[in-house]
Amino acid sequence: MTNKKTLVLGASENPSRYGNMALKRLRANGHDVVAIGRREGQVGDVVIHKAKPEEEGVDTVTMYMNEQNQKEYEDYILSLKPRRIIFNPGAENEELAGKAAEQGIQTMEACTLVLLSTGQY
Repeated sequence: MTNKKTLVLGASENPSRYGNMALKRLRANGHDVVAIGRREGQVGDVVIHKAKPEEEGVDTVTMYMNEQNQKEYEDYILSLKPRRIIFNPGAENEELAGKAAEQGIQTMEACTLVLLSTGQY
């Protein structure tokens, strides 16, 4: 399997949050993970940033933050030029999806956990 560097937006140290589960599952599947959350912290070997770290080579951005909270990250996400953005349930954002599509970024409304468990990630 190829390593798809993934930005988890809405990462959390709370094990009951989907952002936390996705982060752990991505790492278990051998993907590099960049994590951004409301609070700094750490899950396994992944540091959760509050700021927007400078990154290169991000393949996928997976969203676990509602549309309103995504606003401050829109320009940052687009600047990373990811191959795709996954809007998980509750994180749908037509405006950002439209801007991404204009830049040739694939968008999908899907569940990262399901994609990983079915081998479609």
